[in-house]
Amino acid sequence: MDAWTAGYGLSLSLIVAIGAQNAFVLKQGLLREHVLPIVLICAISDALLIAAGVAGFGGLTLALPWLEPVMRWGGAAFLFLYGAKAFFAAWRGAGALKGGGAAAPSLWAAVATCLLFTWANPHVYLDTVVLLGSVSSQYDDRLSFALGASAASLTFFFALGYGARILAPVFAKPRAWQVFEAMVGAIMWAVAATLLF
Repeated sequence: MDAWTAGYGLSLSLIVAIGAQNAFVLKQGLLREHVLPIVLICAISDALLIAAGVAGFGGLTLALPWLEPVMRWGGAAFLFLYGAKAFFAAWRGAGALKGGGAAAPSLWAAVATCLLFTWANPHVYLDTVVLLGSVSSQYDDRLSFALGASAASLTFFFALGYGARILAPVFAKPRAWQVFEAMVGAIMWAVAATLLF
């Protein structure tokens, strides 16, 4: 199998699973707030991590054994708090799309949240640096593998961020937002639990 195609397919299969980062990108896409910077941050971050994995930096956690538990506990705490915020929004009933007249978060707040979802999540490192990095060693053309994997990330995040607007009519109803926020809260807490247990 061509290295580019293999990288693209494996990366897409890993990234398509619903997780904290994907839920955040979907929400920003539904709200049509700061979509371009958010999808670029996700795609560029993935490309950097994939490049690190293909270059052989997967052994970093072996060299720094304290790094994994710090990331795991910090990531779990962040996901727990963000999940609690989503559950509170569901309980409160934030309203329809552009919900309840609430002020949109600033670009910097959205970027900071996106960076946390991306870089403070140990699952991202396992998927990109460790798994994609180790699979890339099976191919002579590791650069093509990395480019294919990065292209999958770019494709997925743009499709998720900008494709979310197709769901806008559904999220014009306040009840849909309550269900969505509850699902986001459940996803955040489930990911936090997998980090801890």
